[in-house]
Amino acid sequence: MANQFLTIISVSAEVAPFSKTGGLGDVANALPKALSKLGHKVIMITPFYGFVRDQGLKIEEFGKDKIKIGEQTFPVIFRKTDLNFEIPVYFIYNRDLFSRSKIYDYPDNNLRFLFFDLAVIKLIKKLNLRANIIHCHDWHTGLIPNYIKLAYKNDPAFKKTSCVFTIHNLPFQFGHDWWKTPPKNQDSGKGLPPTSPKKIEYINFTKRGIFNADIINTVSVRYANEILTKEFGQGLEKILNKRKKDLYGIVNGIDYTVFNPAFDQNVYYNYDWNSLDRKKKNKFCLQKELKLEQKADIPVIGLVNRLTEQKGFDLIMQIMPLLTKMPIQIVIVGTGGKDYLKFFKKAAKEYPRQVAIHSPFTEKMGSRVYAGSDMFLMPSRYEPCGISQLISLRYGSIPIVRETGGLSDTISNFNPITGRGNGFVFSSYTKEHLLIAITRALENYKYPKVWEHLTWQAMRMSYSWEIPAQKYVRLYQLAMKK
Repeated sequence: MANQFLTIISVSAEVAPFSKTGGLGDVANALPKALSKLGHKVIMITPFYGFVRDQGLKIEEFGKDKIKIGEQTFPVIFRKTDLNFEIPVYFIYNRDLFSRSKIYDYPDNNLRFLFFDLAVIKLIKKLNLRANIIHCHDWHTGLIPNYIKLAYKNDPAFKKTSCVFTIHNLPFQFGHDWWKTPPKNQDSGKGLPPTSPKKIEYINFTKRGIFNADIINTVSVRYANEILTKEFGQGLEKILNKRKKDLYGIVNGIDYTVFNPAFDQNVYYNYDWNSLDRKKKNKFCLQKELKLEQKADIPVIGLVNRLTEQKGFDLIMQIMPLLTKMPIQIVIVGTGGKDYLKFFKKAAKEYPRQVAIHSPFTEKMGSRVYAGSDMFLMPSRYEPCGISQLISLRYGSIPIVRETGGLSDTISNFNPITGRGNGFVFSSYTKEHLLIAITRALENYKYPKVWEHLTWQAMRMSYSWEIPAQKYVRLYQLAMKK
C-alpha cells in the first residue's frame, strides 16, 4: 500500500481563490495541490456561491439532478472548472441556497449544507470515481461520513471508500452557536440525520462527522490533545475520547507560491532573506501609507486576523493604554465584531501617529503589513493551527504568540545567547504575560544584529505542504485499513 496512488475527493465549504473567509479556504486549495504533486489523483468539490459567477472563470456545466430532503425537493446543478489547469474543481449549485453574497451568516445554514453533503454524494456516484478517500473539511461536510456509513454502506460506488474528517475549529459545529441550543433539542448524533425542517436546524454536523468518519484529525498535534479536555472540547470531549485511538494531529502548511515576499505582487518591494534592506523599505512605505511616523528604529507590530475573542483581541484591548506609552507602532488589518472595530478605530483616532486599523480585511493590505512589520502579534485564547504566524515567519515579521494549539507546535522562544528560536511565546492567557512577551521582543529589537539574525533565521524556516501532505497520505492509508 505504501506506493499505491490514491483517488482522493477533497470536500470543503471554501476553496481559495474561489471562496475564502480564513485559513480553511487556503488549506482546501493547497493540500490537494501538494497531494497531486505526490502523484495522487485529486478532485475538489465546493459550493458555487453567487459571487463565484463574477470571477470570470471558464465554467463547464456538468449535469443536473434533484435532492430530496424530507418532503422538499431541491434542484442541483453541477459545474466544473480547473485549479491551475491541473486539479478538477466541481461546484454544487442551487439558486435558492447558494446564489448569495456571503458564504455563511444565514439562518438556514444547516439546510444549505445538508443539501450540499447529499449533492456531493450524488456527484461522486455520477462521476463513477470509486474513490479511496473522501476528505471532509470542517463541520459543513460532517454529514458525508454519516450517510456513507449508514445509507450507502452496501452501495458499490462506496465499497472501497473511507472517510477522513478534519476538524479545523471545534467551536463551529453547525450553522448556529452550539452552546445556545436547548438541551432538549441537542442532536444525539445517532442514526441518519433528521429531515423535518424543525429538526434540521439542530443537526450537529461535527458530532456526526466524529461518530462516523474512519479517521478524525485536527490541524495541529497539540490541538488534537487539547480537544480531549473540557476546556477545549466544546461539549464533544466525551465522544472524542471514545474515538481517541482514531484521532490525529497534523500541522497545516502554507503555500509558498502564494505567501512569499519574493514575488508577492501586493508588497511595495519584493525581498527574501538575503535582501533584508528591502524589507526596511516596505516598512517605510507602510508607515507612509498609513500616516504613521516614518522612523526605522520604531518597531512596527502587525496584526492580520479576524477581530474576535478567540484571536486574543480582548487581551490587547486591556493593555492598549500601556502599549500607546511604549515606543512602538501598531497596525491592525481584519474584519470582525463591531465592539472591536469601534475600540481600535477610537485608538487610531486618539493616537494617529502610532495606531492604524484597516478594515475590512484585504489580501493587499494583509501582505503589506506582513512585509512592513517587525513583529506579528497573535495572542490567541485557543488556536487549532493558525496560518498567520507561518506567513509572518516567511515575511520576516517575528511572531509574539500564546502557547496553545498550533502556535505551540510552530513557534518557540528565541534565545539571544544560543540564537535558537523563532519568536516570543507566553503561556497564561493574561495581560501580564502578554506584556512580558512584548517587552522581551522589544528588548531584543534594541540589538540590530541580533534582530537581523532572528529575522533571517525565521524567513528560512520551511512550513511548506510537502511534509503535511505525506502525513495525510499515511492517514488516508490508516483509514483504508479500517
